[in-house]
Amino acid sequence: MIKKMLLALCLMFSAEARAQFAAGYAPVRPEAAPSGEEQQSVLFRQAPAPAEAAPRPAEPENIRKPTPYTGSIRILAQVNGDIITTEDINHRVRAFCMTTGIPYNRQTKLLIINKVMQNTIDEKLKAQEAARSQIEIGEKEIDNAVGVFCQNNGISRSRLSQMLKDSGVSPEVFREQLKTDLAWIRVVHRGTMGETITQPEIEEALAVAKRDMSKPKFMLSEIVISAKDAKHISQLAENLRQDPRFELYAAQFSQSPSSSSGGKLGWVTEGQLPPELEKHIKNLSSGEVSDPILYNGDYYIFKVEKKFDPDKDRMPLPSNEEVKNMLQNQKNERYAEERMQELRQRAVIELKE
Repeated sequence: MIKKMLLALCLMFSAEARAQFAAGYAPVRPEAAPSGEEQQSVLFRQAPAPAEAAPRPAEPENIRKPTPYTGSIRILAQVNGDIITTEDINHRVRAFCMTTGIPYNRQTKLLIINKVMQNTIDEKLKAQEAARSQIEIGEKEIDNAVGVFCQNNGISRSRLSQMLKDSGVSPEVFREQLKTDLAWIRVVHRGTMGETITQPEIEEALAVAKRDMSKPKFMLSEIVISAKDAKHISQLAENLRQDPRFELYAAQFSQSPSSSSGGKLGWVTEGQLPPELEKHIKNLSSGEVSDPILYNGDYYIFKVEKKFDPDKDRMPLPSNEEVKNMLQNQKNERYAEERMQELRQRAVIELKE
């Protein structure tokens, strides 16, 4: 499986992914809100849970063409009136598995289905916002995006077409996802066009970096999943020890804002993290993945990419241009997060099953 696919599709074309699960993606349903509190603007009307299904035979380790929903096409959700069907989710689950290489099996399927549903809801919200902003993406732009995708992954267009066919992914769905991502990038660009990085901001960031050179540091990546969603957290940690693509799993499953950058936290200075988390990290060697750590209702899985010991190691300071780009990216990320959260809070979302 092509290692760069997720980063090309989900990180390169999806600047919004910056906090997909963070900031309370799934609001409390109105009927569950505590008495006396103002009802939230996102409305969930959940259909009654179906009767418990009969036990199924053991599933294979990886289902190549997963079909979470069988039978006739049904409406699963409505997002401000736009529908999401079982066919929409089936195609997007397959696209997810194709681009990430993450296996669809008993341990991962619920995580994948939930993630894809949340992505599809956000996809609708982004497309609606782009339409309100009168942003249009032409077929030529989508063709160019497909070309960039193929180039980044070292494959031809014909090879991509064959992969879509083999994975059971509709080419129209693949192109529609690219179109929405391109439109959202333009929404974010418009919203941040007037923001510039000043020289005092650059100098302050450089001063902080220089001070930190005197302390031990860890280059960390993280995956954060709430305890209520962590049924298979131990299996996930074990998968991460076998599969070197930690950033792919973080980008898709982590409920932290860092998911947008593949879970990468960068250099974290000793003492910045809560002691309950840091004590586990100190015992890890470079390249190791931690056991799941329960902290404040969430499970954390860390990977130590590198360690820095100021008594032994030397690290060059970043250049002004590197700092400027970092600060600009941070501003873009904050804007995208805040805009998406605003759209989610205003949305009327109805889940059918």
